[in-house]
Amino acid sequence: MLKTAWKWVAAMMLGLAAPAVAADGADGASAESFRIGVAPHTSARVIIEQYQPVRAALQNALGVPVEIITAPDFTEFARRALALEYDMAITTAHQAELLRADAGYLPVVTYAADFRAVIVVPASVRLPSPKALDGTTVLGLNPSSLVTLWGLHWLKDNGVAVKSVRHVSAADSVAQLLLAGDGAAGFMSLANFQKLPPPIQAQLRMEVQSQPIPGRVYMLNRDQGGRLEKIKAALAGFAKTPEGKRYFDDNKLENYQPITVADLQSMGKFADEVRQVLKEGAK
Repeated sequence: MLKTAWKWVAAMMLGLAAPAVAADGADGASAESFRIGVAPHTSARVIIEQYQPVRAALQNALGVPVEIITAPDFTEFARRALALEYDMAITTAHQAELLRADAGYLPVVTYAADFRAVIVVPASVRLPSPKALDGTTVLGLNPSSLVTLWGLHWLKDNGVAVKSVRHVSAADSVAQLLLAGDGAAGFMSLANFQKLPPPIQAQLRMEVQSQPIPGRVYMLNRDQGGRLEKIKAALAGFAKTPEGKRYFDDNKLENYQPITVADLQSMGKFADEVRQVLKEGAK
């Protein structure tokens, strides 16, 4: 039994689906399950752990096994979501707009806490102006991640010509590479910066913060549209429970709030860039 459990964990960490435990105690081999894809904003292990309270609440409401799965990177996540592999996708606002416009996903909710992208440098470094980054290497996440795209727009808007952009898997990798001297600046979300271990965080400084951006958005596969109101009610109920309040507190998310089509359409220029990344990858 223990060996089987570890196999499930290993599968999840590879971005594959592992069976969830059904509400009636049966295993995930049920004929029907509800697959929630979460964009890989951090490691698969952390994502699966973080979303267990949400999974349990929705599993109880829907009465079917619910699975939390992810993908190796943001680009592959977008590709799988556009192929309708997820019954619900939880992803950054620019990908949410892509899924809405190109695959008919329905907006459900977003988080109340502000989402901000930040540019981080070693605490010992002082940048007199953005141009100090000319000719340097900067660090970002996947080419289609929102924080990376926002950072590249910031560089362009400030006339900065970097030598290269190095893409890594997670915010903690950005931090470690910055401290090792392998980059002059890095892009990550404010939330992920705040989750870095205190000794690492103390050695870094936020040089720039974005204006508030819509945070991660829950998007429902169009084929699951009949469950939209039930899911909204389940999430609203979850938010009022002790488990829900602990989930929001632990992850600094505050609560759920509505998200409109207009909110998503404001992310159109970033959604266009994800389309371009997907197009180039398909060549």
